Amino acid sequence: MNSVGFDLDMTLADTRAGIAAVYDELALRVGVFIDSAAVVARLGPPLEWELANWLPAEEIPGAVAVYRSLYPSIAVPATTPMPGAVQAVEAVRRAGGRVIVVTGKNGPDAARTVAALGLDVDEVVGSVFGAAKGPALAGFGAAAYVGDHVADIEAAKAGGVVSVAVATGHYPAAELRAHGADVVLGDLTEFDEWFDGWRTPAVFA
Repeated sequence: MNSVGFDLDMTLADTRAGIAAVYDELALRVGVFIDSAAVVARLGPPLEWELANWLPAEEIPGAVAVYRSLYPSIAVPATTPMPGAVQAVEAVRRAGGRVIVVTGKNGPDAARTVAALGLDVDEVVGSVFGAAKGPALAGFGAAAYVGDHVADIEAAKAGGVVSVAVATGHYPAAELRAHGADVVLGDLTEFDEWFDGWRTPAVFA
Protein backbone atom coordinates (compact mmCIF):
# COMPACT_ATOMS: atom_id res chain seq x y z
CA MET A 1 0.00 0.00 0.00
CA ASN A 2 1.53 3.29 -1.03
CA SER A 3 -1.43 5.65 -0.98
CA VAL A 4 -2.04 8.52 1.43
CA GLY A 5 -5.30 10.36 2.06
CA PHE A 6 -5.52 14.02 3.05
CA ASP A 7 -8.29 16.17 4.44
CA LEU A 8 -8.71 19.51 2.65
CA ASP A 9 -9.77 22.50 4.78
CA MET A 10 -7.00 23.50 7.21
CA THR A 11 -4.96 20.44 6.27
CA LEU A 12 -3.99 21.03 2.65
CA ALA A 13 -5.87 24.29 2.06
CA ASP A 14 -6.20 27.48 4.09
CA THR A 15 -9.80 28.25 3.20
CA ARG A 16 -10.57 30.60 6.08
CA ALA A 17 -10.57 33.93 4.23
CA GLY A 18 -12.60 32.62 1.33
CA ILE A 19 -15.16 30.81 3.46
CA ALA A 20 -15.58 33.85 5.72
CA ALA A 21 -16.22 36.01 2.66
CA VAL A 22 -18.84 33.58 1.36
CA TYR A 23 -20.62 33.49 4.72
CA ASP A 24 -20.59 37.29 4.90
CA GLU A 25 -22.21 37.51 1.47
CA LEU A 26 -24.66 34.74 2.32
CA ALA A 27 -25.70 36.59 5.48
CA LEU A 28 -26.51 39.67 3.42
CA ARG A 29 -28.52 37.67 0.90
CA VAL A 30 -30.61 35.72 3.40
CA GLY A 31 -30.92 38.60 5.89
CA VAL A 32 -29.57 36.87 8.98
CA PHE A 33 -26.53 37.47 11.18
CA ILE A 34 -23.74 34.91 10.73
CA ASP A 35 -20.50 35.29 12.69
CA SER A 36 -18.06 34.28 9.97
CA ALA A 37 -15.10 34.44 12.37
CA ALA A 38 -16.78 31.84 14.57
CA VAL A 39 -17.53 29.72 11.53
CA VAL A 40 -13.96 29.57 10.28
CA ALA A 41 -12.66 28.84 13.77
CA ARG A 42 -14.41 25.45 13.67
CA LEU A 43 -14.08 24.33 10.05
CA GLY A 44 -14.53 20.65 9.36
CA PRO A 45 -18.17 19.57 9.76
CA PRO A 46 -20.54 19.68 6.77
CA LEU A 47 -22.01 22.96 5.58
CA GLU A 48 -25.52 21.95 6.63
CA TRP A 49 -24.36 21.40 10.21
CA GLU A 50 -22.84 24.87 10.41
CA LEU A 51 -25.86 26.57 8.88
CA ALA A 52 -28.05 24.92 11.52
CA ASN A 53 -26.40 27.26 14.03
CA TRP A 54 -27.84 30.28 12.22
CA LEU A 55 -30.98 29.27 10.34
CA PRO A 56 -34.14 27.26 10.95
CA ALA A 57 -34.15 23.83 9.34
CA GLU A 58 -36.56 24.76 6.57
CA GLU A 59 -34.27 27.55 5.34
CA ILE A 60 -31.07 25.51 5.21
CA PRO A 61 -31.51 23.91 1.75
CA GLY A 62 -31.98 27.31 0.13
CA ALA A 63 -29.00 28.75 1.98
CA VAL A 64 -26.87 25.78 0.89
CA ALA A 65 -27.78 26.49 -2.73
CA VAL A 66 -26.84 30.18 -2.39
CA TYR A 67 -23.58 29.33 -0.60
CA ARG A 68 -22.54 26.88 -3.28
CA SER A 69 -23.39 29.34 -6.05
CA LEU A 70 -21.03 31.86 -4.42
CA TYR A 71 -18.17 29.55 -3.48
CA PRO A 72 -16.36 29.13 -6.83
CA SER A 73 -16.01 32.85 -7.54
CA ILE A 74 -15.43 34.09 -3.98
CA ALA A 75 -13.76 31.37 -1.92
CA VAL A 76 -11.64 29.43 -4.39
CA PRO A 77 -9.54 32.44 -5.55
CA ALA A 78 -8.91 33.41 -1.90
CA THR A 79 -7.68 29.95 -0.89
CA THR A 80 -3.98 29.29 -0.34
CA PRO A 81 -1.99 26.12 0.40
CA MET A 82 -1.27 25.36 4.02
CA PRO A 83 2.45 25.44 4.89
CA GLY A 84 4.07 22.27 3.58
CA ALA A 85 0.99 21.09 1.68
CA VAL A 86 2.51 21.05 -1.79
CA GLN A 87 5.66 19.41 -0.48
CA ALA A 88 3.67 16.75 1.41
CA VAL A 89 1.85 15.68 -1.73
CA GLU A 90 5.12 15.70 -3.65
CA ALA A 91 6.74 13.50 -0.99
CA VAL A 92 4.11 10.82 -1.53
CA ARG A 93 4.57 11.13 -5.29
CA ARG A 94 8.34 10.75 -5.04
CA ALA A 95 7.81 7.50 -3.17
CA GLY A 96 5.63 6.20 -5.98
CA GLY A 97 2.49 6.74 -3.93
CA ARG A 98 -0.99 7.85 -4.89
CA VAL A 99 -2.96 10.63 -3.21
CA ILE A 100 -6.65 10.93 -2.41
CA VAL A 101 -8.37 13.95 -0.87
CA VAL A 102 -11.35 13.02 1.30
CA THR A 103 -13.30 15.97 2.67
CA GLY A 104 -16.57 17.20 4.07
CA LYS A 105 -16.60 19.89 1.38
CA ASN A 106 -18.87 19.07 -1.56
CA GLY A 107 -17.10 17.30 -4.39
CA PRO A 108 -17.19 20.00 -7.09
CA ASP A 109 -15.86 22.76 -4.80
CA ALA A 110 -13.26 20.40 -3.37
CA ALA A 111 -12.06 19.53 -6.87
CA ARG A 112 -11.96 23.22 -7.82
CA THR A 113 -9.91 23.99 -4.73
CA VAL A 114 -7.43 21.18 -5.35
CA ALA A 115 -7.02 22.27 -8.97
CA ALA A 116 -6.57 25.94 -8.05
CA LEU A 117 -3.80 25.01 -5.62
CA GLY A 118 -2.10 22.87 -8.25
CA LEU A 119 -2.06 19.77 -6.05
CA ASP A 120 -1.26 16.56 -7.91
CA VAL A 121 -3.87 14.16 -6.59
CA ASP A 122 -5.48 11.06 -8.07
CA GLU A 123 -8.96 11.35 -6.63
CA VAL A 124 -11.17 13.77 -4.70
CA VAL A 125 -14.08 12.51 -2.59
CA GLY A 126 -16.38 15.10 -1.07
CA SER A 127 -19.40 15.41 1.22
CA VAL A 128 -18.19 12.85 3.78
CA PHE A 129 -17.30 13.51 7.40
CA GLY A 130 -15.85 11.56 10.29
CA ALA A 131 -16.14 7.79 10.11
CA ALA A 132 -18.07 8.14 6.84
CA LYS A 133 -14.70 8.87 5.20
CA GLY A 134 -13.52 5.37 6.05
CA PRO A 135 -14.91 3.52 3.01
CA ALA A 136 -13.29 5.99 0.59
CA LEU A 137 -9.93 5.55 2.29
CA ALA A 138 -10.20 1.77 2.39
CA GLY A 139 -11.45 1.53 -1.18
CA PHE A 140 -8.54 3.65 -2.41
CA GLY A 141 -6.05 1.47 -0.57
CA ALA A 142 -4.75 4.26 1.62
CA ALA A 143 -2.06 3.51 4.18
CA ALA A 144 -2.53 6.73 6.16
CA TYR A 145 -4.95 9.62 6.45
CA VAL A 146 -3.83 13.14 7.34
CA GLY A 147 -6.25 15.63 8.87
CA ASP A 148 -6.60 18.45 11.39
CA HIS A 149 -9.91 17.52 13.05
CA VAL A 150 -10.68 14.89 15.69
CA ALA A 151 -13.23 13.54 13.24
CA ASP A 152 -10.33 12.86 10.84
CA ILE A 153 -8.86 10.54 13.46
CA GLU A 154 -12.20 8.70 13.49
CA ALA A 155 -12.04 8.61 9.68
CA ALA A 156 -8.61 6.99 9.71
CA LYS A 157 -9.69 4.39 12.25
CA ALA A 158 -12.83 3.62 10.25
CA GLY A 159 -10.69 3.12 7.16
CA GLY A 160 -8.18 0.94 8.97
CA VAL A 161 -5.29 3.31 8.23
CA VAL A 162 -2.67 5.23 10.21
CA SER A 163 -4.06 8.47 11.64
CA VAL A 164 -1.74 11.43 11.09
CA ALA A 165 -3.03 14.60 12.75
CA VAL A 166 -1.77 18.12 12.07
CA ALA A 167 -2.34 20.82 14.67
CA THR A 168 -3.32 23.45 12.11
CA GLY A 169 -7.04 23.58 12.74
CA HIS A 170 -9.23 24.01 15.80
CA TYR A 171 -7.57 21.27 17.87
CA PRO A 172 -4.17 21.58 19.59
CA ALA A 173 -1.65 18.76 19.43
CA ALA A 174 -2.42 17.49 22.94
CA GLU A 175 -6.11 17.10 22.16
CA LEU A 176 -5.41 15.33 18.88
CA ARG A 177 -3.07 12.96 20.69
CA ALA A 178 -5.62 12.34 23.46
CA HIS A 179 -8.24 11.53 20.85
CA GLY A 180 -6.10 8.68 19.56
CA ALA A 181 -4.04 10.00 16.66
CA ASP A 182 -1.18 7.65 15.81
CA VAL A 183 1.06 10.55 14.79
CA VAL A 184 0.75 14.27 15.60
CA LEU A 185 2.61 16.89 13.55
CA GLY A 186 2.74 20.62 14.13
CA ASP A 187 1.93 21.19 10.46
CA LEU A 188 2.65 19.67 7.06
CA THR A 189 6.17 21.09 6.96
CA GLU A 190 6.95 18.14 9.26
CA PHE A 191 5.26 15.57 7.02
CA ASP A 192 8.16 14.96 4.64
CA GLU A 193 10.56 13.89 7.39
CA TRP A 194 7.95 11.73 9.11
CA PHE A 195 6.86 10.10 5.86
CA ASP A 196 10.43 9.29 4.79
CA GLY A 197 11.02 7.57 8.11
CA TRP A 198 7.68 5.78 8.18
CA ARG A 199 7.46 4.42 4.65
CA THR A 200 9.33 1.14 4.81
CA PRO A 201 9.48 -1.74 2.35
CA ALA A 202 7.14 -3.66 4.65
CA VAL A 203 4.51 -0.91 4.55
CA PHE A 204 4.80 -0.42 0.81
CA ALA A 205 5.14 -4.05 -0.21
